[in-house]
Amino acid sequence: GWTKQRRSAPTRRLATERAAAARESFIADLQLGDLVVHVDHGIARYGGLIRTPVGATPGQEPTLELPGHAEFLLLHYAEGDNLYVPISQADRVGRYIGAGDAEPSLTRLGSGEWIRAKAKVRRSVRDLARELMELYGARAAMQGHEYPVDTPWQLELEGSFPYEETPDQVEAIHDVKTDMESPRPMDRLLVGDVGFGKTEVALRAAFKAVQDGRQVAVLVPTTVLAQQHFNTFRERLGAFPVKVEMLSRFRSDKEQREIIAGLAAGTIDICIGTHRLVQRDVEFKNLGLVVIDEEQRFGVAHRAAQATAPRGRCAHADCYADPAHAAHGPGRRARHERARDGA
Repeated sequence: GWTKQRRSAPTRRLATERAAAARESFIADLQLGDLVVHVDHGIARYGGLIRTPVGATPGQEPTLELPGHAEFLLLHYAEGDNLYVPISQADRVGRYIGAGDAEPSLTRLGSGEWIRAKAKVRRSVRDLARELMELYGARAAMQGHEYPVDTPWQLELEGSFPYEETPDQVEAIHDVKTDMESPRPMDRLLVGDVGFGKTEVALRAAFKAVQDGRQVAVLVPTTVLAQQHFNTFRERLGAFPVKVEMLSRFRSDKEQREIIAGLAAGTIDICIGTHRLVQRDVEFKNLGLVVIDEEQRFGVAHRAAQATAPRGRCAHADCYADPAHAAHGPGRRARHERARDGA
């Protein structure tokens, strides 16, 4: 037979300390009005940290006062309902991370809608997981597009970078280029904190793809981020014959139609956009690379849509802003882009 080995006391203590530190950091970062999700009760707005005497019920006058205080997270739900979550159960609450700029509806407590929503998601996840297994099984057998080595223009662009690259940036850029120059489809994820230069890594990969006659799509979760990247790409690539466009709600209907036509005709080299970029009416003539910024804010279906077009052989790059998961090596969470480059 076998016996289950218990973790040693120091190991258990370290795990407890880490959990407490993560809980305190999460609560400290919350702002009044932030959207949060309780695992069991659904979407709410954070109403602050409430302190009550021990033995008292939050929101009511205490009938029995004992020494000390208890702390609760106040969550506001639909129709004026409130939920007080003991600080010891704060791990049941997380930030709401949604797709796009639209705000979700708050959950109604006691209505059962959150239970139904979770059940529906589980069914959808199972179906999508099956589709993704088929998709990536097919991708593994595909021949990727082999990009040429760096051109003088590539070296000129990189020489114009106004800052000194960090060691992680240098390594990330080298690994991305190595994968792009390989005949195998590339799959690489860049993980790094805000301001650590993920955009520059993606920009250099995009320019490398454009020089080989390929188009690039940069998918971002918000219109504000789309505008920021649009400005950055235009500024950095302004000295080269590269046409950069942006597709989002900031564009008029006429401008959107012209951009979509340009993508289909191949006259636009790089297009930066929100979810508008993955709608059915958007087609690229020769898509070579897709960069997905803040990929955790997109549904799996959105990422899969890009992975299947065109002909299941498009290229991808995902950026994830979370240094806590940083590791190294192709195919793992690493401090560099996950880019899938195909024909």
